[in-house]
Amino acid sequence: QVQLVESGGGLVQSGGSLRLSCAASGFTFSSYTMSWYRQAPGKERELVAAISSAGGSTNYAASVEGRFTISRDNAKNTVYLQMNSLKPEDTAVYYCNAGATMPFFRYWGQGTQDTVSS
Repeated sequence: QVQLVESGGGLVQSGGSLRLSCAASGFTFSSYTMSWYRQAPGKERELVAAISSAGGSTNYAASVEGRFTISRDNAKNTVYLQMNSLKPEDTAVYYCNAGATMPFFRYWGQGTQDTVSS
């Protein structure tokens, strides 16, 4: 049974930083590209960043390129999202999933709320 548990969100001022974590279980984590998504109020969920199974390749949405960094620790079955220079428009609930361009799992965790104040 797939489980994805996101954590690390919070309230931060514009320009601040947060580090999100996603602990995964129920599948062979090291075999999957992993990704972060976010959903802002009244908007559709969007892909933010993705990282290949071994961590050698990453991709980012244009809106976060240069500010966010995705990484992973396959020994801990965990994927991270370091978010720097945060902006109010980064306010959203952040989720992790597998897949490079579309979510692989139908299951979604509870997400972690990130609120950036101006």
